[in-house]
Amino acid sequence: MAKTKRDKDLYERLRDNGLRKKAAKRVSEALPSKGSKSPAAAEKVADELSGAVDTIRDRVGGGSRKRSNAAKKAAKTRKAKAAKRRSSARKGGKARSGK
Repeated sequence: MAKTKRDKDLYERLRDNGLRKKAAKRVSEALPSKGSKSPAAAEKVADELSGAVDTIRDRVGGGSRKRSNAAKKAAKTRKAKAAKRRSSARKGGKARSGK
């Protein structure tokens, strides 16, 4: 089990939320102690958990978050390029009309 009170509280909270004992123990022990500089182990565990969440969401049918983000970016890019084309056409039209 976790060593400090803070770690015990985190462990119990994770267990209450349905996380398995082994996973909750790894997470609570991965957090850096007060004096340590790098939370690398904690970040690694967090990345593993978020990877697991993405896998679960993909299998449930919610679709990939990456794909959704890519689609949003593509739509934003298309919109920006269309606005740029419109403004260029407007400038060209003014130049050709002699105004």
